[in-house]
Formats: sequence, structure tokens, C-alpha cells
Amino acid sequence: MTGLLSLSAAMARGFFRDRTALFFTILFPLMFLIIFGALLNSPGSSKTEVVQIGSIAALDNLPADAKQQLSDVLEVVRVDDRAAALQQVRDGDVAAALEQQGDRVIVHFSAADQVKAATVHGIMQALVQQGNLAAAGVTKPALTLTSQQVEDESLKAIQYMTPGLLGWAIASGATFGAALTLVSWRQKKILRRLRLSPVPLVSVIGARVSVSVMIALVQSAVFVGVALLPMFGLQLSDQWYAFIPLMIVGTLAFLSIGLLAGAAAKTSEAASAIANLIVLPMAFLSGAFFPLDNAPKWLQQISDLLPLKHLVSSMQDVMVRGEGFTATLPAIGILAGFSIVVSGIAALLFKWDDA
Repeated sequence: MTGLLSLSAAMARGFFRDRTALFFTILFPLMFLIIFGALLNSPGSSKTEVVQIGSIAALDNLPADAKQQLSDVLEVVRVDDRAAALQQVRDGDVAAALEQQGDRVIVHFSAADQVKAATVHGIMQALVQQGNLAAAGVTKPALTLTSQQVEDESLKAIQYMTPGLLGWAIASGATFGAALTLVSWRQKKILRRLRLSPVPLVSVIGARVSVSVMIALVQSAVFVGVALLPMFGLQLSDQWYAFIPLMIVGTLAFLSIGLLAGAAAKTSEAASAIANLIVLPMAFLSGAFFPLDNAPKWLQQISDLLPLKHLVSSMQDVMVRGEGFTATLPAIGILAGFSIVVSGIAALLFKWDDA
């Protein structure tokens, strides 16, 4: 126990004294949370700008409440100069120009931005159809369309982003910490001295695990604390604390990846490159930065094989989706199994020194 505590304290001091490790493990991922949180919390105007040439009955005759709803998606500026309006569309200053000629409503658009043009066309088509129904004496359509958010309306993007970036931070900290420590200690002959010392191997491994879990706890406290600030507005579910066991097992999973990288690499640069090659693409493919709901099916299938996908998804379940501890059990099992397999491979490649 004395050896375990001494090694844990030494590893912890080494981590907190290493400004580079401290920056890339805690401050660098936190920067992403602050930047993305600020951008998504105040995304600015998402309206599509269009110009209205002269009078258009479908727009001018809208009731006040309908005009208010339309203003949420379209910013309509009325002009009388047709040539200038069309030139604005050509220059890309506005998405479209709207014009009525007789009984036709024309949407002038540019091929350079067909997505926004299609949005404007769809809105105008709905307004024209509504006008046609009114002209035909149909005051109450048989069907109406409404949309409802499946989550609580109070949920914000920060609530889904925080678990994702936290999962990435935990993965990076555990992987890089284990890989670089292993290579550095091997190069400095520290591992050889530990092998010849009376300290058992279990204490060496236990110290590395303890420090990695402690760093993950610090990361979690910092991330959640910052996200809870009023400027971001994170709202945790009732059983948010159920992510802690998941976080610990996730740390072990990525610790095993770091041990494998450190066992395979001969230099710190090589270990860092291997860790980067594994963790960074995994972050993009796991949904840590953005959802993969619209990704190709084959890409989603690859994502399901990655440990970070299960860590992030399960953390989101308990932290913001209101799931209980039992929802984390499948992910805990997958991550634990992954840890055992990868740690076994790392043990086969492990060397006490470079000789």
C-alpha cells in the first residue's frame, strides 16, 4: 500500500507540474466547450433574407400572427426596383427575390445557393396554397401540421455537447497520460528500477489507474461546473451521477489504449502520434463533436464498434436524457470487455526497458 500511495503521488505531481499535459488534458478540451457553448447558445440570426418586389397578395394579406411566424424564418425586405433586386440575388446578398405577375408568384433564385432557394420556395408554395384554399372558400382545412420537440423544450445544445466533449477529454487524458508516461519511464530507466525494487507490479498498475481516474474526476468537475454557469445553462437530469461508474470504466478502456501505444512506441513522439491517430478520428466518428444521425449507414456501423461512441452515448443518456443507472450497464460491459482485451495485447508487447 505504501508503494501504491508513493507512486500515485509521484505520478499526480508529475502531471500537475507538466504544463503541457495539464493544458492538453483539461484546458484544451474545455476551450472547445466554451467556444461551442457560446456559439450554440447565441447562434445569431438563422433567418433567410429575401426581397419582395412590389405587392404580393400571399404576403401582404397574411394575418398578424402568421406574419410573426413567417418573420421567424424569413427576413423580407420590400423594394420597388426590380433590376436591383435581381442583382442582389445574383450577387448572393439575398437568397431570393419574390415577385407577383398576375396570378403567378415567382421566386427568383441563384443556382449558387439552391438550398436556401428551396427553403424560400417551400414557404411560398405553402402560402400560395393557403391563399388558394381561402379563395375557394375553405376556411378550415381537414388536416393541419404541427411539430413538437421530443425532449423537454428547456433542453439546449450545451446539454448534449457537454457529455460528448467530456468523453473526448477523458479519452484523451487517459490515452496520452498512459502512453507518454510509459515511454518516458522506460527511456529514463525508471521502469527498470521499479522492477528491481520491492514494489509489486500491482502497485505500479494501481498507481497509474488511480491517477488516471483522479484526473478524469477533475475533468468532469471542471466541465460540468463550467457548463452549469448561467451563460451556458446546462441542466442535468435527476440521476446524472450515474455517469461516474461509466466514466471510471471508460477511463480504464482508454488507459488500455494508452498502454498499448506506449508499449508499441519507442519514443514519446511516436507514442503521441499513435495516440493522436487513434483518439482524434474516434472523436469525430463517435458523435462526441456532432451527432451522426444523418451519416451514412456504414459509418454509423463503424461508430458502433468504437469505445468512445458507447461512452459518450451512455453519458448523454444519464446526464441529460433522464435515463437511470441501468441504462449504463450495456456500455459498462462493452468498455470493460474492451479494456481486458486491449490490456492483454499491451501486456504481450510490454517491455521494462529498451534493451
